[in-house]
Amino acid sequence: MHNVTRVGVIGSGQMGGGIAQIAAVAGFQTTVFDTKADAIARCQATHAKLLARAVEKERMTADEAESAKGRLTYVTDMDQLSDSDIAIEAVVEDSAVKAKVFSALDEMLTGDQILATNTSSISITEIAAATKTPQRVIGMHFFYPVPVMKLVEVINGLATDKKVTDRVISLAEAMGKVALPANDRAGFVSNRVLMPMINEAFYAWMEGVAEPEHIDGIMKLGCNFPMGPLRLADFIGLDTCAHIMDVLAEGLCNERYRPCPLLRQLVVAGRLGDKAGRGVFDSSK
Repeated sequence: MHNVTRVGVIGSGQMGGGIAQIAAVAGFQTTVFDTKADAIARCQATHAKLLARAVEKERMTADEAESAKGRLTYVTDMDQLSDSDIAIEAVVEDSAVKAKVFSALDEMLTGDQILATNTSSISITEIAAATKTPQRVIGMHFFYPVPVMKLVEVINGLATDKKVTDRVISLAEAMGKVALPANDRAGFVSNRVLMPMINEAFYAWMEGVAEPEHIDGIMKLGCNFPMGPLRLADFIGLDTCAHIMDVLAEGLCNERYRPCPLLRQLVVAGRLGDKAGRGVFDSSK
């Protein structure tokens, strides 16, 4: 059993907000923390909108949506996470920022509370090294959009206690997810396999093998992918893809994982994908 009743989420962006939403819907008292009041206000408004939409589409009743909203608390003071049974960090993908967050959580939560990170590529062992209790630090990698995607990649650091792993798998299942374990190597499983494929698609484009729409079409129709690799890169963010490739290259000590020069060029040009209106494809229309 996970023995969790109260969930704390650090970060109120797309990932943190999504994690908080599914936790509250699953019946957990959930507190969302962010340093910025305007970000917290946006998160609360997004939750209200998404829960209302779920009622409209008959995915839940109005009473269930109101109950979920009642289990959500929004704060700008991290100390208000002090009664959490698990703290799930979902801040920017920056190891120095995460180290500060985990050092603070380690000082505040001094019992057997779980310290989880939603990182998609940064070493769990490195994050855990910022604490005095690395045995309770674990990766809990949700996928975007969190309410829709079923997978949670559960990543063990070098020192993660098996009881913590078992509790997190049980917790993820209680949130309606499928939890699959992995060990702490750069990119874990999902990005270790996915990102080099996306990078290779950029090389195929750069070398004139085919145009983007044809590369994506071949992968969709020939490999039964729901979305082509270049379209998926736009969805993820080209800057994020390039960053993860750099993490893979450094973590695996292998230069073959470096971002394709064309991918890096698009990032320098500000063509970051859907969030910028244009990446490989023009999404502004």
